[in-house]
Amino acid sequence: MQTAANAYQAYTGPHPTAVEHGAIKSRAEGGTMKALAWFGAQDVRLIDAPIPDVIEDGDVVLKVTGTTICGSDLHLYHGEILAMQKGDILGHEFMGVVDRIGKGVTKLKPGDRVVTSFQIACGKCSYCKRKLSSFCDRTNDSVLQEKMYGQRDAGFFGYSHFTGGYPGGQAEYVRVPFGEVNCLPLPNSVPDEAALYLSDILPTSYHCVVDTGVKEGDTVGIWGLGPIGLCAARWCQLKGAKRIIGIDQVPSRLQMAKERLGIEVVNFAEDKDVVKKLHELVPEGLDCALDCGTFHEPKSLIHKAQKLMMLETDVPETINECLMTVKKMGRVGIIAAYAGFANGVNVGAIMERGIRLIGNGQAPVHLYWEEILNDYLLTGKFDPTFVVTHRVPLEDFAELYHAFDKRPPGVEKVFVETKFSNPASTGYPKLSRVAEWPLK
Repeated sequence: MQTAANAYQAYTGPHPTAVEHGAIKSRAEGGTMKALAWFGAQDVRLIDAPIPDVIEDGDVVLKVTGTTICGSDLHLYHGEILAMQKGDILGHEFMGVVDRIGKGVTKLKPGDRVVTSFQIACGKCSYCKRKLSSFCDRTNDSVLQEKMYGQRDAGFFGYSHFTGGYPGGQAEYVRVPFGEVNCLPLPNSVPDEAALYLSDILPTSYHCVVDTGVKEGDTVGIWGLGPIGLCAARWCQLKGAKRIIGIDQVPSRLQMAKERLGIEVVNFAEDKDVVKKLHELVPEGLDCALDCGTFHEPKSLIHKAQKLMMLETDVPETINECLMTVKKMGRVGIIAAYAGFANGVNVGAIMERGIRLIGNGQAPVHLYWEEILNDYLLTGKFDPTFVVTHRVPLEDFAELYHAFDKRPPGVEKVFVETKFSNPASTGYPKLSRVAEWPLK
């Protein structure tokens, strides 16, 4: 699959963009950094890579002070996202301190502490002018994505050549194109362990809730209680939802949702007929269903077979459960990172019952990150400590991927420190090693 995708893009050539893509430009004085790179399905390695330098006038180069692993990174780990190439540096969630700037950068200076959005926006196209940064028209050169989806998203850090082939932030340094657009300066009062997640999971979970239209008094079902699902549940509470039901099968996640957020839960390993169970709990139907899960783990034999035979890339089972459990005229939001095609979506239910099926899209971080910082983090209304469970060194990254894929009990969001990181902040996890974690 990767070979065919890369061959297609090589044959058609890149789509014109407003930014330089591709390999890192080495510094004149040389030097290497530690970085996590992809070499094949379930094969990621910590490598020595050139320290990046400024390429274009708008560039900012960061010393990375915090990074992490995301559930969507596991799609790369399993080779399920197209156009991966050996040696690609991974990572789309990171923050840091400005190290170098291009000559066109005037609003940032070396030493500034910033967080970076996972998407790369130009700041000038029609989408960027509305702060819809994930839909930027000028930073993703993938002709394959345009062929599959009709149009292209923005470029993303560390997420394959399907999203532009930009080296990511699971590294000691990273180049940020259009740095003034894609870096948010941070106040000292917000600790790194909270600020880091402005790069993705806080805006992504917030976008899912806002875009799907969760409102006061709603009953909401949330499929998937990973970091996105847990944060979405907290946002639903802040938006006044009357009742929230989380659906998952990982015992530690279900326990965390009950104990730390106080929501109801359904364990689909025990209640295998999720639709029946939810109809028992909410006979009138959910107002909203949020798909915060994963597309790559089929439940039924028929979809396991179809995935094995490559007759579908994604699985529709969660979407169908959402469709069957919302009330007439209900709303279903999809923030789970579906990437291709699924067979057997219940289109009839969408039409006949007037369901609003909403593809939330990749979250436009720039639309929300200042609001979340100023209105929720600085005021204490949203405290992300409940979802940040571990802290490990960069040297453990390859092992972290392997462990994270196994969903070890109690592991949610992991802060990964580099040699440039500050010590752990009060109230957040101290440094541990992945080898110490109990794996199921």
